[in-house]
Amino acid sequence: MRVITRTSPPSRSAPEATWRTVEAPRSLRRTLGAYQIGGGDPTTRLEPGRFRRATLTPDGPGTLQLTWRADPAPVDDDGLDAGAWGPGADWLLARVDALTGRRDQVVEIEEPEESDRPVVAALAASRTIRLGASGTLYHELLPTIIGQRITGGEALRQWHRLVRELGEPAPGPPEVAGELRLPPAPATLYRRPTWWFHPLGIEDKRARALTEVARHPQKLFAWADLSPADAAAKMTLIPGVGPWTAGTVRGLALGDPDAVVVGDYHYANVVAWALAGEARADDDRMLELLAPYRGQRGRVMYAVVRATGSAPKFGPRQRILPMSKW
Repeated sequence: MRVITRTSPPSRSAPEATWRTVEAPRSLRRTLGAYQIGGGDPTTRLEPGRFRRATLTPDGPGTLQLTWRADPAPVDDDGLDAGAWGPGADWLLARVDALTGRRDQVVEIEEPEESDRPVVAALAASRTIRLGASGTLYHELLPTIIGQRITGGEALRQWHRLVRELGEPAPGPPEVAGELRLPPAPATLYRRPTWWFHPLGIEDKRARALTEVARHPQKLFAWADLSPADAAAKMTLIPGVGPWTAGTVRGLALGDPDAVVVGDYHYANVVAWALAGEARADDDRMLELLAPYRGQRGRVMYAVVRATGSAPKFGPRQRILPMSKW
């Protein structure tokens, strides 16, 4: 086995970094981009100066539209305007600040050491990105479950097909709702037999996880008001929702800056390559490298992944066979 390493920074003398908040403009385009599952997401569209999303709320379905004039820009100078339609309109409007990361604090390491150089650079490059909190655990869980153990391209196609098959048209005027569709309603998903999902490429295990999540929509909205750790503990009680799924959703729905995604095919390798010069690592090693950044580990992980791209690849290119053809 060929092992590639590069010179890594020395270890920190202090066990944990200390943080300070900094002023920085906000990019709504980069912040809200996390909620669009591919360019053709039937539930969510991000366009220059405009974001539209159809989703389900505790009060019923709703469509949210956000528009802005400047990006990036100081939070009070971007010209953000919000409108919403449907029974869930008031709920969606009340969560605009959370969704757009207005409450998120941009941070940097107060006294960086030599070993912090990759983290400092990555955070600086991501400074305009805020951590939003949609509060819609049900909506975020569905495409995340679909993305379990398959390639990104397959996950996009399967999510888009599922929404087009089962999602209802979004409420609102045609110029806003347009082609948007709501995520599949819980009652629509709950009683589907697992074989119904097979033509979409979704095998029994993920199909069962989708139907299990659909059994608990009201609980999911209540859990979104808990602390991120408590909400994750509740989510992992649902069959088919493990640490990878819960960690991913903690960031999107709850805006948790410390949410680390374990069990991912790439993240551990990328973090280890960026922070330690090691081309391959497991989750334990990734958590060890992120330990000094406790409280902001999720923010650091995503910033490092964005800045680094990928770890070195070995061996021949693997042929990707769609799961529906396994």
